[in-house]
Amino acid sequence: MDRMFRVLGFFTLVIGLMAFAGGLTEMALLFFLQTAFFVILGYLKFTEKTYILLFWGYMIVTFTGFSYWTVFQMGLPL
Repeated sequence: MDRMFRVLGFFTLVIGLMAFAGGLTEMALLFFLQTAFFVILGYLKFTEKTYILLFWGYMIVTFTGFSYWTVFQMGLPL
């Protein structure tokens, strides 16, 4: 399970580099922070249950933040 967090770190790094190349600096920095988060967690050797709980917590925070941003910050597409 720890290797999967390192894989997530790799993919977030790739997305961050593509965003940086495309001129989306804020998005790139967000994905670079996620890369550091995933890689650090990947080397901490937690139990499988802990990794699953961490991933669920990450998904809840991410989807809550994404939903907030799309509804309240972007506004309704009229």
